[in-house]
Amino acid sequence: MAYRKQLTRLKAPYLKRILLDATKVEDLEKYPWNLPLFRGREFELEFTTPITIIVGENGTGKSTLLEAIGALAGYDEAGGGKGYRPVDHSIAIDKSGAALANTFRGHWLPKVTAGWFFRAESFYSVARYLDKAALEDPFGPPPPDFLSWSHGEGFIRFFEERCRRQGIYILDEPESALSPSRQIELLKMLRRMDQSGTAQVIMATHSPLLMACPGARLFRISRFGLDPTDFSDTDHFRMMRDFCTDPQSFMEEALRETDE
Repeated sequence: MAYRKQLTRLKAPYLKRILLDATKVEDLEKYPWNLPLFRGREFELEFTTPITIIVGENGTGKSTLLEAIGALAGYDEAGGGKGYRPVDHSIAIDKSGAALANTFRGHWLPKVTAGWFFRAESFYSVARYLDKAALEDPFGPPPPDFLSWSHGEGFIRFFEERCRRQGIYILDEPESALSPSRQIELLKMLRRMDQSGTAQVIMATHSPLLMACPGARLFRISRFGLDPTDFSDTDHFRMMRDFCTDPQSFMEEALRETDE
């Protein structure tokens, strides 16, 4: 596939910083502004490397934060590229990502909003959208046909097809359908994106393999807020290390029921 025309000669990251403007928040006790991320009514996240990885337990606000960043870049909360509306969620109750984005300020140099917002949960809807759009364009390329492959293979083909262009890429738990070997393929792709200097990646993951991506800056969300960390200090890595060291003892301890 031919590369698109380069949008800028400046290197990634393009989104340099996001910060919360508390003056735009109507109720700081309401979700998502009551998350530990925004403790003290302050929040600032600086992007200093082409790849930024965010980890944390479910419910800590990772996906909501990525939705907000995606909205800042002009992407739909359901995923896709700029101008794509693959999922009708106009009557959805939870629109916290877009609401959060309205209270964020983003600092760009330059503002490059080409790219993609990948969400595993909406992958099939996005893939069908792309196939339909290709079929409706008689002069366009053939449909990508991502759904003809297995779940994991479809993910990898999607990344290979979409992530070769200059832009900002937001990946929300891309490992959900990937075996460990496929995660290594994704790591290779991330390294190529990093080395190209033309792609910024912001990713949320539970995978210790992806957390260890060379050159990436890693942040952990906890009850204390958002802080830089090393992948070997995450609960995910420690749990897998303990399991691999002594699987039997680990399972006995993990499955022990707490007495009432």
